[in-house]
Amino acid sequence: MAGRNSSQIAAGVFLAAILSGCEPDQSQHDIVQQLPGADATRGASLIVSYGCGSCHFVPGVNNADGIVGPPLNGFGRRVYVAGMLRNTPDNLVSWIENPQAVVPGNAMPNMDVSDRDAQDIAAYLYTLR
Repeated sequence: MAGRNSSQIAAGVFLAAILSGCEPDQSQHDIVQQLPGADATRGASLIVSYGCGSCHFVPGVNNADGIVGPPLNGFGRRVYVAGMLRNTPDNLVSWIENPQAVVPGNAMPNMDVSDRDAQDIAAYLYTLR
């Protein structure tokens, strides 16, 4: 059973990599409207605070050059989050807040990210086009 979960997760990561260049249905303006009050500049600082760069490469964030998780360049153009969720602000915020609830057993740990912080991080990620 554990091998099957690992295979499914690997397939999801592979699918995310393939689809990462696809254009989403929503414009960046539409997305920003769904994150009222979110602060992308604060989001970049939070990426540092939560240590996201220890696993992910995140353009524009100092020392965010990890290679464990997928690189997040071009994130604002991606169609999917985690290879299985439509890339919408609600889905991304849910993923950032509690990735284990979304895809149990995946490699991304819960980091106890608050809703406000998750919205700011999401706002920053959507600037990455």
